[in-house]
Amino acid sequence: MSRRLPVTEHTSRPWRIHEIASDFRVEDVWAFRTPGAGPDDFPAMLAALRSRTAPQYQTWPVRVLFEIRWRLGAMFGWDEPGAGLGGRVGSLRDRLPDDLRLAPGVKDPHIPFTPLYEVADESAQELANKTVHTVCHLGWVPAGDGEHELRMAALVKPNGLFGKVYMAFIKPFRYLIVYPAMTRRWEQAWRDRDHTGTGSHASASLHTIRDGM
Repeated sequence: MSRRLPVTEHTSRPWRIHEIASDFRVEDVWAFRTPGAGPDDFPAMLAALRSRTAPQYQTWPVRVLFEIRWRLGAMFGWDEPGAGLGGRVGSLRDRLPDDLRLAPGVKDPHIPFTPLYEVADESAQELANKTVHTVCHLGWVPAGDGEHELRMAALVKPNGLFGKVYMAFIKPFRYLIVYPAMTRRWEQAWRDRDHTGTGSHASASLHTIRDGM
């Protein structure tokens, strides 16, 4: 199962996100089990995650929770275009160095995040609305037993007092509903990767990029 980690497990590592989102607060850091994973398997992990983002893979408590959130957002205008990227806040893509601009990652149509970059051992996506500007950072870390594991960090910049109150209000729901369901789905996606074909395809794609083909 996943485990929550201290913030220093994220801040002490030489992630590229530090140079881009230094004014964001690290809200959560989690590690996920990926048994048998090696140093070159990060693209396979990302492909496996993308294979499980469609609504049918979400548990009913998560679907209900997010349906309530989207209805409240529509009622109070939290997710209007002017409240998001390019409106209330600028995209962090404007801060990217040239090499990361050339590695934007893949846009997943099933989630509201916008990709920032994707490299051999980390990726980042962002989301902004009237409550918060947030980054989901994924990293690939040696697990100390010859294998690697997935790390996720949530970086946030709340929108004033309202944003801080909102983040405090949803915290119990994240820990009791969202993160446990996400853990089961992500770890199962890794275990099932060979059955879906995502692992070999993603690894081959990375080697193609590295070889300049």
